[in-house]
Amino acid sequence: MGNGCLELFRNYLATTKKCSKNTLDAYLRDVNQFILYCSQNGAKSIEKVNENYIIKYIEYLTFIGKSDATKTRTVASLHSYFNFLLSQGVISTDPTKDIKGPKTTRKIPDVLDAKEIMQLLSQPDGNDYKSIRDKAMLELLYATGIKVSELIELSISDINLQIGIIHMHNSKHERIVPVYPAANRHLMEYCSVARPALVQNSDEEHLFTNMNGQPMSRQGFWKIIKHYADKAGIKKDITPHTLRHSFAAHLLENGAQLKDIKDMLGHSDISSTQIYAQMLKSKYVQSYAKFHPLAK
Repeated sequence: MGNGCLELFRNYLATTKKCSKNTLDAYLRDVNQFILYCSQNGAKSIEKVNENYIIKYIEYLTFIGKSDATKTRTVASLHSYFNFLLSQGVISTDPTKDIKGPKTTRKIPDVLDAKEIMQLLSQPDGNDYKSIRDKAMLELLYATGIKVSELIELSISDINLQIGIIHMHNSKHERIVPVYPAANRHLMEYCSVARPALVQNSDEEHLFTNMNGQPMSRQGFWKIIKHYADKAGIKKDITPHTLRHSFAAHLLENGAQLKDIKDMLGHSDISSTQIYAQMLKSKYVQSYAKFHPLAK
C-alpha cells in the first residue's frame, strides 16, 4: 500500500526538505511500519486511512512499550507524510490534522566530567594503526562537538591541519569548528601514518575508515567508543552523543556564550542548545543544596 507514494515522499524529504540521512531514514521507517499496521488491519489503500487508524496505531505503540519520544516522532513522521500526500492530491483530507503526540520532557543528557574525559581519551595508547585512528576520532569528537554521523561523513578536504579547523557542511548550513592543538596533532598522525596504510583506494574521500579501508559506519564507531568506555571503567551510560554533550557542557561551564556553542554545534535554533544551560543550573542547584549550611 503506497509504495509509489513512499518513493516520492523520500525524494521530497531529500531534495525539498533537505533532511539528513538519519532523519530521512527515521521518517521512512515510521511511515513503513504504520502502513504495514494499516494493511494488517483492513486498510486496502492509503486513501482509506482515517483518523481512527492513527489513534489506534498510537495506542498499539503504547501497548508494545514504545517510549513517548518514539510516539512523538512517529506522529511527526505521519504528519509530514500525509501533508505531502495532501499537497500531491493523493488524499483530500489529512487524517493526522487533529492528532498530537504525547508531551515529553526532554531528558538532560549525561556528560562525562573532566577526569572521565581524560580516562576515555587516554585509552587508545598504542602505535598500531587502529589505536592511532581511534585516538584521532575520540579527540576530534571532544575537540569539536560534532555528531557521530558528521564524524563518519567527514572527507579529507573538510580538514585543514595547518590552521587546525574542520569545515562542516550539509544541505542546510555550513560552519567552521576549531580543533585544539592536541587533537590536531593526533589527526596529523592519523593522516600521515595510519590512513595511508588503511586506505588503498585513491578515490576514497572519507577521512575515517574501518580497518579494511571502507567508510566507517555508525555501528562501527559505537562499538569503538563502548569498548574504550568499558576499558576506562566508566560506569555512566555512554551514547554516541556523549562526547558532543560533554563538549557543550564543559564550554558553557567554563564561560562560553550559549550563542557561540549553538553555532559550533550547528543547532538551527538556540532552544536546542538551552538544554545545556538547564544542565548547568541543575548542577549548581544540587551543589548549593548540598553545601550551603542554611540550605539543608
